[in-house]
Amino acid sequence: MSTLERSTEYYGLTVLFDQLYESSSNGKTFNKLYPFIVLKQNILLAYRNMKRNSGAKTPGVDGITIADIEKLDENQFVAIIRAKLSDYQPGSVKRVYIPKRNGKKRPLGIPNLYDRIIQQAIKQILEPIVEAKFFKHSYGFRPLRSVEQAMGRLHSLINVSQLHYVVDVDIKGFFDHVNHRLLRCQVWNMGIRDTQLLAIISKILKAEIIGEGIPAKGTPQGGVLSPLLANIVLNDLDQWIASQWENFSSKHQYSRGGKLYRALKGTALKEGYLIRYADDFKLLTRSYSMAKRWYTVIKGYIENHLKLEISPEKSGITNLRKKRTEFLGFEIRAVSKGNKYTARSYVSQVSKQTMIEKLRGTIKRIQVNPGYIHLLNYQILGMQNYYRIATTVSVAFSEIDYKLKPMMKIRLKTLGKYSKPYHETNLTFDKLYRKTYRTWKIGKTWIYPIADVQFKVPINFIPGMVPYTSTGRNKYYKGIGIDIKIEMAKILRRRETGRTVEYMDNRLSRYVMVRGRCEITGRVLSSEEVHCHHVTPVSMGGTDRYDNLKIIHKNVHKIIHAKTIKSVLKYLIEFQITDKQFDKINLLRTKCHLEPIK
Repeated sequence: MSTLERSTEYYGLTVLFDQLYESSSNGKTFNKLYPFIVLKQNILLAYRNMKRNSGAKTPGVDGITIADIEKLDENQFVAIIRAKLSDYQPGSVKRVYIPKRNGKKRPLGIPNLYDRIIQQAIKQILEPIVEAKFFKHSYGFRPLRSVEQAMGRLHSLINVSQLHYVVDVDIKGFFDHVNHRLLRCQVWNMGIRDTQLLAIISKILKAEIIGEGIPAKGTPQGGVLSPLLANIVLNDLDQWIASQWENFSSKHQYSRGGKLYRALKGTALKEGYLIRYADDFKLLTRSYSMAKRWYTVIKGYIENHLKLEISPEKSGITNLRKKRTEFLGFEIRAVSKGNKYTARSYVSQVSKQTMIEKLRGTIKRIQVNPGYIHLLNYQILGMQNYYRIATTVSVAFSEIDYKLKPMMKIRLKTLGKYSKPYHETNLTFDKLYRKTYRTWKIGKTWIYPIADVQFKVPINFIPGMVPYTSTGRNKYYKGIGIDIKIEMAKILRRRETGRTVEYMDNRLSRYVMVRGRCEITGRVLSSEEVHCHHVTPVSMGGTDRYDNLKIIHKNVHKIIHAKTIKSVLKYLIEFQITDKQFDKINLLRTKCHLEPIK
């Protein structure tokens, strides 16, 4: 069996991705990647990833959305994608504008949905290759990387290394000014040398933008492939900066990093450590003179090597002991504590105002339709989760709460009550919030207390935690009772003829959501035990939508459809079905027009 055939055994293509990552790590080049891109499993995985994206419901110029695709038969869908790729001509890109926090508008390019799926299929094959070569302290648009890790690194450099000078170099309109010729060279230098694939990427970059024509430069934001290509462009900058100090190649082999560091300090080299998230980056160094030298050489590299412009008004040097710097919606400075300085982080003023305006808009909608309380809770929880890594987060959210209180009182006083939530809270509320904060109760639902948020120490990236090695995956999935990845692969290897793309994808989503457990008994299921049950049977008008599916043990499925209790008695004994579980089973039986089991 060929490597290609073995790889197709897995819907997630784990074997193939691991091989690409390992080969890239060893410096190999790739001349034949196109066959991997058009693999059935890779195309289906692209559909799955695209469907999970909220933009799947956003049509491109052709008006097609995910709803137009999900009813297609698997083979029919795969055939369409392969046909489009065989002589690829991307459709025109729709231009839209979204408001920025500074009042300006950010241009987005929205390709047609089929083009987005094709870009996703390409991204899945390229990502393991480039991940093996990317700089370790680049955190934006990468698997298993996050804002928290970038902030954790920043805190560590301030607290542990006592680096308090920050160099900021803002690239003017980065995504819209990427040099196409240089980008193709950078992709080639990454070891991606499949000319058929490179031609497709070139066509994606040159896709016509409605109202603007064919772009001469840039990777429009909104394209699935754009963030990956942007990271490829900026990886040159990452590696060059790191080679000047952090990854300096010394002729003498030092036994420990500390000895190399002491040797480097005795040279004229500039000490500096880079943290990057997409096109937003900081370089921390030890003195103002070093910061000036870094600023000059980074500015020159961006302008001369990357062929990009910088924004002088947004670039400069900051002494964190005297002034704050802004990064990813936070403000950070170094404050004196004993004989050292420590990082203190804040929610930026712009971020606070943006959150206040967003929450105000949702509160207004609740006055018209109380059902929007769930959207409000979703927004509050999301904001708290993002900003809780700021050391002063409780102060910021108390301020937000204070500014929203008058409006909430006026608009919600006729809908509910304002008190401490001592009773009738749900599990999410009990787990996440203390009951010492007053908040509003609308109907049976409590609004999450805006001010009740506590600081969480931002955690650094764990070295080796990558999705393309078994060791890296084990670090990520540690604590889960079964290896979800392996069981997912087995489930998806078990094909079911006549099923829609929607069913095959939602079956996997449901399995992952319940962490491989039966939704009736709670038992952890192996792939051989899993059955995906339609709550309302297809024969009775049921659909393949996510909320009409349940992951259950295959023998529990027999109980649900049993005509007589005698035929499933052994399963009832095996599972020791409780009263609550009987209630769940009987509810599903009634959906199938069967009598409840008494």
